[in-house]
Amino acid sequence: MRTMWKGSIQFGLVYIPVKLYTATENKDVRLRMLHKECMAPINYTRTCSKCGKAVENEAIIKGYEYSPGQFVPISEQELNDLQEDGDKHVEIINFVKLDEIDPIYYEKSYFIGPDSGNGLRAFSLLKQAIQDSNKIAIANIIIRSKQHLAAIRSFENGMLLETLYYPDEVRSVSEVPGLGDLKTDNAPKEMMIANQLIDQLTTVFQPEHYKDDYRLKLEKLIEDKVSGMPAKQKKGRAQQPNVVDLLSALEASVKETKPKRKTTARRKKTV
Repeated sequence: MRTMWKGSIQFGLVYIPVKLYTATENKDVRLRMLHKECMAPINYTRTCSKCGKAVENEAIIKGYEYSPGQFVPISEQELNDLQEDGDKHVEIINFVKLDEIDPIYYEKSYFIGPDSGNGLRAFSLLKQAIQDSNKIAIANIIIRSKQHLAAIRSFENGMLLETLYYPDEVRSVSEVPGLGDLKTDNAPKEMMIANQLIDQLTTVFQPEHYKDDYRLKLEKLIEDKVSGMPAKQKKGRAQQPNVVDLLSALEASVKETKPKRKTTARRKKTV
């Protein structure tokens, strides 16, 4: 597992050397853009929008567009100078309960691993303290020249750091069109059946039971085409039931998801 960040966790006056490792991976199947005639990949070059010339990496700088077509350049040194501390630290600010953070704030997950043998004791102490407290640490961290709010929590036999969106990065739900037209006086019978449907679909969350069906089908399609097998024709979509109203749809859903009883054969009595 490749290290993507190296620094230390600042827990009061204690500095714990750690490394971060990306905890998740995107398994999307990437398709290339090809020239239909040559069946070869399309190349993309970086060109200047003004003079049209191709631009090499060493001639590229960063800048901010403060008005249409007007840019102010920002150097890497100027960006580095904005960091208060030259060293990389995860500064723990305070501790909160996990259920106080709405999932909308979570951005990306990273495994936290100890960086050296000398820091193992402090690493173990912090992990155990967080686990025993049933709380998570809120911290600041700078990754790739961007400051993130982060949550640190105990995870299995290690710790997990999850970057969080700042409040001003989360849009207001009031901006969603149509929410002002929602009914607040739902019919009691419809609510009862809706709650019944939720009860029937309620289970214990087991992530291994879920899979990306589309990706698996795409991987199988690619495998078949590489081996020369013709693509299977898609079957017609099953006709949707003609439901005339919400109550009928709910009742049909409850009937469809109702657990089937196991039938046992009756034994005949012998005389």
